[in-house]
Amino acid sequence: MVLYNALPKKEYERVFMCKTAKDIWQLLLITHQGNSQVKDNKIDLLVQQYEQFTILEEESIDSGFARFNTIITSLKALDKGFSSKNYVRKFLRALHSKWRGKVMAIEESKDLSSLALDELIGNLKVHELVMEKDSKIYRGKKERFKSITLKAKKESSDDETMTSGSDDKEYAMVVRNFKKFFRRKGKFVRQPIEEKKSFRQRDEKK
Repeated sequence: MVLYNALPKKEYERVFMCKTAKDIWQLLLITHQGNSQVKDNKIDLLVQQYEQFTILEEESIDSGFARFNTIITSLKALDKGFSSKNYVRKFLRALHSKWRGKVMAIEESKDLSSLALDELIGNLKVHELVMEKDSKIYRGKKERFKSITLKAKKESSDDETMTSGSDDKEYAMVVRNFKKFFRRKGKFVRQPIEEKKSFRQRDEKK
């Protein structure tokens, strides 16, 4: 009667024909966990996920721990679990390489055999906040440096443009003065085509 009253209607309809509490319990186990073969397959899959578990570079500690906790909780539900020491070491190994310095510091300063997983997560979250703060400061400095660099390049470009424009004006003025000088001497007066031909012939003969 305790089991009957504890089950929702859908589950009750599955087991109400059972005669003993043991029959009810076995039917519920098979329904939700499957038989021994299904259970073993689930365990194998979860163990594989556990062994291949890694935390991505941009993933937060909270997000990584949520995925990790889902795996170990599912294993415990199937009567398959690891020691707390194993969980701690596995989570440390799963961290991205950017955490290497922190991992080494924890391994040197903490006794991993007695370190609780919750304590490890709390320690990592504090370090994560420090890294985020340092990253924001670095990005701010980088953006300021980039802004100063762009401003310097723009000013340099403007100076070059002004210098180039000034040089062009001076060159044009020199050319105009040069032409005026030779016009006064009569060197730039256009000659008739025939005179040009006779001039060339005389020049070739010479």
